Amino acid sequence: MSKFSVFGLRRTVGVAAIAAVAGVGLASMGAGEAAAGKLPNGYKKTVGADGTVAEIIRTGDAVYPVPSVSNNGAGRAAEVFGNIVGKVSGNGDGSLETGYLVGCQVDVSDLTVGLDGTADFVAGTAGLTGSLNIPIKPGQVVSTSLGSKDFKGVGAIQYQALQIGTEGCGGFAQARAYSTLTVAGDNYIKTTLYGKPFSIN
Repeated sequence: MSKFSVFGLRRTVGVAAIAAVAGVGLASMGAGEAAAGKLPNGYKKTVGADGTVAEIIRTGDAVYPVPSVSNNGAGRAAEVFGNIVGKVSGNGDGSLETGYLVGCQVDVSDLTVGLDGTADFVAGTAGLTGSLNIPIKPGQVVSTSLGSKDFKGVGAIQYQALQIGTEGCGGFAQARAYSTLTVAGDNYIKTTLYGKPFSIN
């Protein structure tokens, strides 16, 4: 049973951007791809010009393949788990957002949120119902947000057995978690922590 918990979460789950990335390698999975199971924990610390410290901690990351609901050979699905904590020194205001980059026949190892402006984006939305099915074609990458939370000092987002799937991808599918922490103010900070890429099969 899927669980998604966070106090005051803005539930903005949806397909944030789709990009055609013909220039990105389409051959095979990257050597750094993770197998099914537990994924490495992650940590990133950023110090602003005024000394403000912004930290992102990811723990409990895991992925397990599950049958696709489409059951037509072109769908891929997996259940994902994650605990993300954002911290801002001095009880400062922060905004934490988390999601996944999902690629069809594309190695997402070196891609970042926003996709570095390599292609035009198409916006879209979807509801959070315990699963997230992403329409995607070979050679595309989708950036999909699970949600965001504004906080003071410390904020957290947690999800368990949340199913993500691709529809229309006839080849291999790969995904990578991301978590972005934004600190507003005179010395603006925006920092992103990426998880280890994994296959959806």
